[in-house]
Amino acid sequence: MVPIGFMDLTAVWRDKNAGSSMGSNFGSVPFNNTVNGNLSEFRFTPQNSRIGFRFDGDWKGAHFIGYNEFDFNGTSGSNGIAVSNGAFVPRLRLYWVDVRKGKIEFLAGQSWSLLTPNRTGLSALPGNLFYTQVVDINYMAGLTWTRQPGMRVLFHPSEKVTFGVSAENPDQYAGGSAGGSGITLPAALVGLANTQLDIAQNVSAGQNILTQPTVAPDIIAKLALDPSSRFHFEVGGIERNFKTVNPSLLSQHFTATGAGLLVGLNAEVVKNIRLISTNYWSDGGGRYLFGQAPDLIVRANGTLSLVHSGGTIDGFEARTWKNNLLLYAYYGGIYIGRDVAIDTNGSKVGFGYTGSPNSQNRNIQEITFGFNQTIWANPRYGAINAMGQYEWLNRDPWFVALGAPKATHDNTIYFNLRYTLPGSMPPF
Repeated sequence: MVPIGFMDLTAVWRDKNAGSSMGSNFGSVPFNNTVNGNLSEFRFTPQNSRIGFRFDGDWKGAHFIGYNEFDFNGTSGSNGIAVSNGAFVPRLRLYWVDVRKGKIEFLAGQSWSLLTPNRTGLSALPGNLFYTQVVDINYMAGLTWTRQPGMRVLFHPSEKVTFGVSAENPDQYAGGSAGGSGITLPAALVGLANTQLDIAQNVSAGQNILTQPTVAPDIIAKLALDPSSRFHFEVGGIERNFKTVNPSLLSQHFTATGAGLLVGLNAEVVKNIRLISTNYWSDGGGRYLFGQAPDLIVRANGTLSLVHSGGTIDGFEARTWKNNLLLYAYYGGIYIGRDVAIDTNGSKVGFGYTGSPNSQNRNIQEITFGFNQTIWANPRYGAINAMGQYEWLNRDPWFVALGAPKATHDNTIYFNLRYTLPGSMPPF
């Protein structure tokens, strides 16, 4: 068994008071004509610290890995967390078991979604995934990811080709999480919120947000090609299913099937410099863009309409000074399509209509760059790193009221000191 983890202390400063603690809520940057748009925030936090374990073994020709990881970004019941005691709550990140025998591999538990971009193969190990090098614990606008329960089967026809299929936890998501905006429901169907559809911003204290019905797991398929250690290419797809019932006429059932496509590459174009591009487009798959886009809207007659959305991240990573310094720069973007319906009283509902809240965003863009400097490292005693990141984040709503700002942006600076526990991962 190998311990996993590190101890973090992060300083974060924003020129607007987004109220999001360490992680960026991409879709809710305050406007300049609001109180929070004229306030800044600065915080220290140890919440990104992690602890866990990994164990490896062999049994009758099969190699297995057990992986467990916690951080301290859980929801606290204490209102005095900044007054007299930083009682940050542990949160489960990863908890899975993987077994491989020959060319077949099986994984079950809570892991990074198969839709998360990889750096190599289709491995679920964090070091083989691409979720950027940023300090921001919510990573970047445009990244497709989630950590959720599920199971997957991988087939390795060769060391250079991997194909996988996963069944993962579904959610009938209609917006409202992580700074993203919820949809506007027809007046006669507002009761669908958090009974049949997950609209997170409408959740009251203590309400169980896992009560929404789901039809079937999200099905994800992905193919990875790794002709050498210098090049990785992947293409994947997702299928999602939704179903609602008219509360006033139970014989009326409404269904919809969504889909999405992911294409990405990670290539070392010259020694120690890698170019990265990952791109996603979906019809009903906005939940995987960190919840910034709703999956669907509801028309006045109860039928479902899937929202188009997509994301991209493009940039580079470079290692210098005997690989002790990592430099990176990325551009990230999210586009959320307009989807409008007419209610029975003639008003507009859905997402992005004329008169919609300025939280219903058309696009979210981010430019970021930073560094990760290894100050000291020893296989027996661990390592100390210093990290910094600058982030420019911009959002444009679909509707802008007369005289109101057309868009808003903020600037964020992170500085992080990290001690990583000693111990090396055995090769898989």
